[in-house]
Amino acid sequence: VLYPKRTKYSKNRKGRCSRGCKPDGTQLGFGRYGTKSCKAGRLSYRAIEAARRAIIGQFRRNGKIWVRVLADLPITGKPTEIRMGRGKGNPTGWIARVSTGQILFEMDGVSLSNARQAATLAAHKPCSSTKFVQWS
Repeated sequence: VLYPKRTKYSKNRKGRCSRGCKPDGTQLGFGRYGTKSCKAGRLSYRAIEAARRAIIGQFRRNGKIWVRVLADLPITGKPTEIRMGRGKGNPTGWIARVSTGQILFEMDGVSLSNARQAATLAAHKPCSSTKFVQWS
C-alpha cells in the first residue's frame, strides 16, 4: 500500500518554548494600559476568555479592551482508559504560545486605578505571571 508523503493538515507538535523575548508585540499599540507576560509559556483559550471576562466585569460597560493573544494551536488528548498506541488523539482545545514581554491585554477609556484593579483580577486567571504596564 502506498501512503502519501505528507497529509494535507497534520496535527501540531508541542515544540520547544522559546525563553527569549521577541521584539514584536512587546509595546502597547492600542490602549493606555495593559498586561505583559513576565515569562514564556502557553495560555489556554479558557484562561484567555476568563481573563477577558474578569476585565470586562471590572469596567462595567466603560472603556475598551483589546486581546492581543490568539489561541491558534490545537491541543490533542486521548480519552481516559484507552490503550496506548493507535495514533495521536483528537483535538480537545486550543492554546496560544506566549513569549517573554508579550502584551496580553490592552485597556483604554478608564481611570488608572480601575485599569490596575482589572489587571490584577485578570492576572489570577492565566497560570503565568504578568505585570501591569502603562503607556508613557
